[in-house]
Order: sequence, then C-alpha cells, then structure tokens
Amino acid sequence: MIFAPVQPGSETCSEIVLRAENLRVYYGDRLVVRDVTIGIPKNDIVAFIGPSGCGKTSILRSFNRLNELIPGARVGGNLSYRGQDLNDPHWDVIDIRCRIGMVFQKPNPFPMSVYENVAFGARINGYAGDMDELVEHSLQQVVLWDEVKDKLNENGLNLSGGQQQRLCIARAIAIQPDVILMDEPCSFLDPIATLKVEELFHRLKQTYTLVIATHNMQQAARVSNLTAFFNVELTPEGQKVGYLVEYDRTSKIFQAPTHPITHDYVSGRFG
Repeated sequence: MIFAPVQPGSETCSEIVLRAENLRVYYGDRLVVRDVTIGIPKNDIVAFIGPSGCGKTSILRSFNRLNELIPGARVGGNLSYRGQDLNDPHWDVIDIRCRIGMVFQKPNPFPMSVYENVAFGARINGYAGDMDELVEHSLQQVVLWDEVKDKLNENGLNLSGGQQQRLCIARAIAIQPDVILMDEPCSFLDPIATLKVEELFHRLKQTYTLVIATHNMQQAARVSNLTAFFNVELTPEGQKVGYLVEYDRTSKIFQAPTHPITHDYVSGRFG
C-alpha cells in the first residue's frame, strides 16, 4: 500500500528555506524518486531516514544540483531556495552550491594543508576578507581549532577520521553557506568521533540549516528536530523507486508515527 506523505503542522515550521514540490529524480529513463513534497525550515536539523534505495542521497543532491554531474540524470517537479527556482537556467550553479553546501559520506579532505583545505573554497570564490581570521573562525565553529592550531601547515589527510570530517565541515562553512546538506556524515567514524560530530550539529543549528541523510535511526532521534521517512517500492520491472511516507516532528515519527509502515521501520521490523 502506498501512503500519502504527512507534512508537519504549521506550528512546527518557521521560515521555509528549501522546498521541493512533486520532486522526481531520473537516472536516464529510470525513475528513482517520485513525487516528493517537503519543506525544510530555517535553522533546523532535518533527518532523512529510510532503507537503502529510497532516494535520500538523490534528493539531497537535487537541492544543490549535484545530480547534474551524473550523466543522464535529470530532475522534475519544482525546487526552490528562499522562494527562488533552483532550476532557473540563469542562476549560476556555483552560487547555488555556495549557498547550499554539501558534506559527503566519507571524509574527503584535499591533499593539502589543513589551512588550505579550509581556505580553498573561499579563495576560489574571491573572498576578500582576512583569510587567517576566516580559517580560524571556521575551525572554531567545528570545535577543531584547539586540536589543529599547531598543525595548520600539515596535510589534512594526516588527521584522524573524525577530525577529517570536521575539517570538511569547516571547509563547507568557510564559503559562508545558508544550508549544509550531509550525506551519512558519520558512517565511517568510530563512536567517539560520531559523538563529537553529533554535538557539533547542535552548535551549527544556531547559524545554519542542516539536512542529514542517515541510516542510523538512533542518530536521527538524537540530533534532529524533524524527520522525513522515505520508503522504496518496486516497479513491475523490479526497479526501486523511492517516495516520502511521512514527515513530522522527530518525536512523533519515533514515538507515535501516523503510518504503520513508519512504525515498522523505526521499530526495526524491516530495513
């Protein structure tokens, strides 16, 4: 049975920063996400949960047009950022990715110094301010400054996995985005490093809007204010298509979901 997605009540949502209406994602002729309508509020943490193949990453990548880098990928429906059409051909995609940053599943520091990792995006975008101050501020925001302030000229790849992921978040912050998209940001980290990154999410919410795709339901319950549960259906040809089942306050999704299928997933009956 396919359910109509539940959206949070108006009392839950403040200003909507990102919005998708009837979003569809295709890879070639294959539909991988269908009819997703969702709004992401300002200065909130939204978690995307669901089984493999439900389209969490594809939806994230649609919000800053990274899907365009995949040959044959295309997006249907309406996507907007602060009321502006994200697919407007006159909008510079580099500008979009500066406003809507991305942190990937596996830490991916550039093979350069800690300092240059943080400064890289700001430098190529023509940042005209005090670069030393920007680097320090960005590293302080991710609670990494005290750990690396004496290692700024060392290769970022020499840091631990957790430090590398926080370095990548600092790199995203340095371009002064509005929204940060995170695709399984803790899946390669040990429990201690994961805890540090999760604590960081709550600090970042004061300044940024965060959207986090995660397979870790406990993590979603710990860090997010809103949770979107996606599921997957099989076409007659046996292909997976993701869809939104339910989107609501995280407490409600995990304690009193509207749909039985959501209850089955968060209680571990499938997935």
